[in-house]
Amino acid sequence: MMKEEVVCSSALENIYKAEERLKKVVVKTPLAVNNNLSAIYEAKINFKREDLQRVRSYKIRGAYNKMATMSPENLAKGVVCASAGNHAQGVAFACSAMKLKGTIFMPLPTPGQKLEQVKMFGGDEIDIVLHGDTFDEAKDAAMRFCKDRDGVFIHPFDDPAIIEGQATTALEILQQAEEPIDYLFVPIGGGGLAAGICTVFQELSPQTRIIGVEPTAAASMKRALEKGSPVLLEKISRFVDGAAVQQVGNLTFELCKNVLYDMATVDEGSVCETILSLYNKDAIVVEPAGALSVAALEKFKDEIKGKNVVCVISGSNNDITRMEEIKEKALLYAGLKHYFLVRFPQRPGALKAFVMDVLGSDDDITYFEYTQKNSKEKGIAVVGIALKQRQDFTPLLQKMKQYDFFVNYLNNDPSLMNLLI
Repeated sequence: MMKEEVVCSSALENIYKAEERLKKVVVKTPLAVNNNLSAIYEAKINFKREDLQRVRSYKIRGAYNKMATMSPENLAKGVVCASAGNHAQGVAFACSAMKLKGTIFMPLPTPGQKLEQVKMFGGDEIDIVLHGDTFDEAKDAAMRFCKDRDGVFIHPFDDPAIIEGQATTALEILQQAEEPIDYLFVPIGGGGLAAGICTVFQELSPQTRIIGVEPTAAASMKRALEKGSPVLLEKISRFVDGAAVQQVGNLTFELCKNVLYDMATVDEGSVCETILSLYNKDAIVVEPAGALSVAALEKFKDEIKGKNVVCVISGSNNDITRMEEIKEKALLYAGLKHYFLVRFPQRPGALKAFVMDVLGSDDDITYFEYTQKNSKEKGIAVVGIALKQRQDFTPLLQKMKQYDFFVNYLNNDPSLMNLLI
């Protein structure tokens, strides 16, 4: 037997041990066919529903497995972790179940829903520290805390025991699949879940093509694969918070680099469209990171036709207060929501003329900000307009210019749009 084969077999053996260790802790989540998407893509689209896990994400697998394999001496020091939310819930759950003290660092912009969940699962066993704007800043603070207090850091992804725990998701997929899997779409943040899946499928289902999926604005694995090693991204968007990682792990990169068939990046607007579609059509609630695998299907629609496909739905910890922003981003991405600077004559009836002469019968004003200036003949307003279909935009723009209402189009200016949504 070759050395590489021995290493793989040993890794798989550890994953089977993790599966046994987690039997009384995790839920064996369903692998279910999604009829809506199967019809759209003319393929068998299966969802691995990790959103139905006990902490509403797969992260409980790695966190509990890691802590269950630690020595009593290390556990007694107190465990520390950093997380944008889901890993924190896994660690909090394990702390409560094992009656261990834990300190959890989370970024300041973490959605309130995730904070409440961490408190609920951890109870009196955990303390929460909010620090920094990103996961990486929270992690740096957690590492300093460990050094100062001699605590034990529970890494969210770049740790063998964490990866082995996440890999039990892959074992379940293969146990539940009724036929060979042609494509598997997996979301990637730091890479722990993808590394575990790659390890299992490389040995047990090497013909499966594994597609990693990242947010376009936080594509750290894609960048690492291009450069040949993990790269620290200078700037990322935090919107897909469960996958907003500036640098993938060294270990996760090594396990993924030769196994991933392809990488896909997904725009935030597409993620938002997917969240709304899953909710409206299937009554499935997902967080932005949980929608990544499904959102990527469109990029592979020709390739997956007639194939057996699995999408990992990684989590459902979505804050309801974000839904208006999600809806807005989805409409903007679909070309159904547009913002303008509009020039209005300062006279009675100007708005009526705009509505009658410029707007189409199905167009709707959703935002209007205007202040009359007595010293000027014309005033500028910020106007948001919702369209029923994308192709209505060109006639709208032409009429605005024809009747001398148009000043500027704002959708292409990120700085201004941040003020509006």
